[in-house]
This record gives sequence, C-alpha cells and structure tokens, in this order.
Amino acid sequence: MSALSALPFLKPVHLRPPRSSPGGQRRHTLPASEFRCLGPEDAVSVFEIEREAFISVSGDCPLHLDEIRHFLNLCPELSLGWFEEGRLVAFIIGSLWDQERLSQAALTLHKPQGSAVHIHVLAVHRTVRQQGKGSILMWRYLQHLRCLPSARRALLMCEPFLVPFYQKCGFQALGPCEVTVGDLAFVEMQHAVRGHAFMRRNSGC
Repeated sequence: MSALSALPFLKPVHLRPPRSSPGGQRRHTLPASEFRCLGPEDAVSVFEIEREAFISVSGDCPLHLDEIRHFLNLCPELSLGWFEEGRLVAFIIGSLWDQERLSQAALTLHKPQGSAVHIHVLAVHRTVRQQGKGSILMWRYLQHLRCLPSARRALLMCEPFLVPFYQKCGFQALGPCEVTVGDLAFVEMQHAVRGHAFMRRNSGC
C-alpha cells in the first residue's frame, strides 16, 4: 500500500519533475563524502598524496606506484579511501600477514591465509590535514576490518613520534620493529579486531 492511499484525507501531492541542466539533461551530483575500497584505477591519486606526505618528512614513500597497484590488485578489500565530491582526500592500504610480528618481507608480500592485517600506509591530502581526518579514517577502517572473517588483528610500524597518534586510535606498542628502511627505525603496534560474528549480523557486511 502506498503512503498516499493510506491517507485518504490528504490532498494529492504533485511532485515537481527533477531539475535539468540548461541542455535538458538531468544533473548528477557527486556525494559530499564517501568511504569505499580502492581499486587499481585509484593508484595514481593514492601515490600523489603519499609522495607529498612522506618524501618531505622521510625522503621516501612506504609504497611506490607499482607496489600500490600490486596491493590494490591483490587485496582491494584491505584498502579504504575517503572521497569528498569525488576527490580522494585520505586513504589506507593494507595486506594480510601470517606471522606474529612484521618482518622485512611484510613490506611487499600479501599472505592470503594470514589473519593479521598489515597497514602499510595512512596518508591525508595536504589541503585537509589538521582536521582529524586521519583518526576518523582509521576508525572507519577498523570497523571495516571487523566485517572481514579473516582479520583478527591489525599491525603497523611507525616512527616513534607517531606512537601517540596511533595509541589514541587504540593501538598498543609491541616494541621495536624488526623492519628498517635506510636509517629509519620503527615501533611496531597492534590493534585487536573483535566482534566478527556480531558485526556481520548487524552491519550488513
């Protein structure tokens, strides 16, 4: 039963036709804000944000363009991008890992049978930094992981000055990371991913 037929005392409602552009075509607008998994077609946009965010700080990127394409082909479900009006403004890329702690091989490998999600990189576009987008995106990403049956925990490595940021996101420091990149040393951090069955029943995942 339609809403109008259920309310006989209301006058009929005459809906206006959708507005059209001057050329007669219906105008389509992009969503103001959207979170979605990334694909290989997003690799260049990802790399541009990452390069600007990291090269000025450490002189190198966690992932190069071919590595970004590699992970977005193998495991796009372990990525998450934040788009505003169709433009990528922040992203996370991850892959699966099958050992307790990260090793040098974790930088380039995806282990499909693994239960740990290795978060390779989180980056925010320079024009929208200092707005809390990094922590919001991480929260959304961790919620997303709870919808994936294989994910039991999230691992990442970061420079010591970033430890407080990730602690606020719920990560715990595991100590020095085995992985080194040039002269850089890292702290390894972990976040438990819980509530798989409950989240799948109640979130539509």
